[in-house]
Amino acid sequence: MDNVIDIKNIVKNYKVGAEVVRALRSVSVQIKRNEYVAIMGPSGSGKSTLMNLIGCLDTPTSGYYILNNHDVSKLDDNALAEIRNKEIGFVFQTFNLLPRLTALDNVALPLVYSGVSKSERTKRAEDVMSQVQLTDRMKHKPNELSGGQRQRVAVARALVNKPSIILADEPTGNLDSLTSIEIMKLFGEIHKNGNTVILVTHEEDIAKYAHRIIRLIDGKIASDTMNENPKTE
Repeated sequence: MDNVIDIKNIVKNYKVGAEVVRALRSVSVQIKRNEYVAIMGPSGSGKSTLMNLIGCLDTPTSGYYILNNHDVSKLDDNALAEIRNKEIGFVFQTFNLLPRLTALDNVALPLVYSGVSKSERTKRAEDVMSQVQLTDRMKHKPNELSGGQRQRVAVARALVNKPSIILADEPTGNLDSLTSIEIMKLFGEIHKNGNTVILVTHEEDIAKYAHRIIRLIDGKIASDTMNENPKTE
C-alpha cells in the first residue's frame, strides 16, 4: 500500500507583528492510500495549520510534502489550486454552499473549473447525489434543506472530482448529535468505497470513527495510534 501523503520535517512559522509564531515544529507524517485518519488537538495545537498544508491551501516554511507523488511544498498558488481541485475534496463545518444554486449545481461546481462538459457535469453530480442519498433533493436550494442534508450536499461536492483525499474540517460542528451520527456513517461508507478520509476535529466522539488518530500539541505530534475498534454507529 503506497503513501498518498508523505510529510517530512514540516515547519510552519507565521509573523504576527514583530513576533514569530511557530505553528508546526518539524512534523513528519505518512498517510497511506485508503486510510481513515483523525487529526486531533486543542485550539492552537497546529491542527488547522496542518490541515491547510495537507489541503494545499498553504505552503510550509521548510520541510517537504509529497502528495500522490507530486512535491507540492514549493508550488506557486496557481499550481497549488490545480492540484487541490484534482486531488482533494473539502468538507467544511459551515457547508460553504452557494445559496442561489440548487443542490445539484452546487455539487457540479468543482467540475466547471476542471473544464468538464455540461452533460458530463450533470451526470457525475447526479451520481454522487445518489451516493449520499439525496436524489429527491437535487433541485432544492440550500435554504430548503436541513443541516444534515446540506452537509450531504457538501460531501457530494467533495466527491464529484473523484479526489484521492476527502479532507473534512469539523464536519459535524454545526449538527445535532443524531445528524452527526448519520454524517459519520456516510464518511464510513466513503472510506469503504476506497477514498482516503482525513478528519480534523477536537471532538473525541467524532475521532473514534477513524481507524487512526494523530494528536497534536504545541505544533508537534504528541501521539499517533491505531484505533482497534472504530465506531460505526
